[in-house]
Amino acid sequence: MKKLSDEDKKALRKVLNIKNYDSDTFDPQILNDLEENEEYRNTLHKYGEDVLYSEHFQKLKEFVQHGNVTVYEHSIHVALCAIKLNRALYVNGREKELVRGALLHDYFLYDWHNADAPGNLHPKLHGFYHPGIALKNATRDFVLTEREKDIIKKHMWPLTMNPPRCREAWLVCLADKYASTLETLRLKKGKIRVNYA
Repeated sequence: MKKLSDEDKKALRKVLNIKNYDSDTFDPQILNDLEENEEYRNTLHKYGEDVLYSEHFQKLKEFVQHGNVTVYEHSIHVALCAIKLNRALYVNGREKELVRGALLHDYFLYDWHNADAPGNLHPKLHGFYHPGIALKNATRDFVLTEREKDIIKKHMWPLTMNPPRCREAWLVCLADKYASTLETLRLKKGKIRVNYA
């Protein structure tokens, strides 16, 4: 991993609200706090229970997203971050659709690191194509609202050409980038403490 300059570290601390960031020892409490927040966990279960306990969603535990963070864990982090952003910024997004869309945003059901994995139709262009694959899988397995579909389809904006069309999709788009950054920075530590289902 490339060493970050002091200026880069300062910018990361400011943007991510991380105190004492050091790329060699980074272990963000931010994700741990989200995971341990009982109110957010209750919201996650209230609106996402059918998704969380579904057979295909449980398979996301088998696929790695960032480092040793699974797609399952990442999806939960994004949902928790989206809940927090919605409340902290007073966006008043519809929490049920926010949670369900966030949980299903990466519901592509294959190992994107393996070019030969079944379902990995565009291995070198995963970032561009996986939202459409996730949406196809999600509509097959769940009844989705238009907002939930927009969340899944547009979460990779600006890689996807069309921007999100609802506030919930914007929140998940931001939450996905935020959680991905924290998970990627956390790679050296490799600690994820998740026990949701």
